[in-house]
Amino acid sequence: MALTVVHHPGYTIDLPANHPFPMEKFRLLRQLLGEQSLACPIEWLTPEPAPINTLARVHTRDYLNAFLQGRLARAAERRSGFAWSEALVERVRLETGGTLLTLEAALTSGLACNSAGGTHHAHADAASGYCLINDLAVAAAHALALGWVERVLIVDCDVHQGDGTARLFANVPGVFTFSMHAARNFPARKATSDLDVALPNGMGDDAYLAELASWLPGILAAYQPDAVLYDAGVDVHQDDRLGYLALSNQGLYARDHYVLSCCHDADIPVAAVIGGGYDRDILALAGRHAQLHRAAADVLTFNA
Repeated sequence: MALTVVHHPGYTIDLPANHPFPMEKFRLLRQLLGEQSLACPIEWLTPEPAPINTLARVHTRDYLNAFLQGRLARAAERRSGFAWSEALVERVRLETGGTLLTLEAALTSGLACNSAGGTHHAHADAASGYCLINDLAVAAAHALALGWVERVLIVDCDVHQGDGTARLFANVPGVFTFSMHAARNFPARKATSDLDVALPNGMGDDAYLAELASWLPGILAAYQPDAVLYDAGVDVHQDDRLGYLALSNQGLYARDHYVLSCCHDADIPVAAVIGGGYDRDILALAGRHAQLHRAAADVLTFNA
């Protein structure tokens, strides 16, 4: 048995040296996963750029045209966090294509991971917070449109609320959005997910895991999704510069193992993406993201 992981070298592009987004983490994560010994081997898949018509299932044509053609207003570029470039467009389409491929692989194998993804702040008509296209929403809408599934659960454990995803799927019965995030963090104006669990600053491993365990099994039992998209953001870590929670490396692993085990034990396919993480120590950050893949390999190997 092998763990399917989706990766493309194009996940990493050049940014100015002082740019706050840790773009190198994707390259380093791929390097770490190639060097580490996991409980099972990795089967690497390479995505194609997401087709424009697929992106248009959740984003407006006007926004897509402006982004793809480099016609975003300067204020819109600032809100995105990136200066426009053709390389950025290709990177975003590859990352979204990666999440599409991850979900498709999960529906076949039961569990698959992307080595990027989790751009949950992107709205139908606007970018926000380093998120230009909402890969989670695109993947969910694509699977519904093609009849692969009838119900998708999005489990968002990034430290920031998945506001774009929540607004895109408001009153859409085929998608249930569950966001467990720091209450006093970006975005300042929260959306309304199907279920929001807002956490106090400084919450550590035990309290966090108990909170998660109090909600997730009930959601899975009540909604009975055909697939789960899991955003495993590591900005909940105690050393992350943009998160106000206090999970340790062990807590990250325990969280990811718990979510993946709950889905696996219920025979629900789960596609996982790495989400946010903003430590300036890029190697430490990549190591935190690798906890997801280690947990996934353990679930496949020891929970079979």
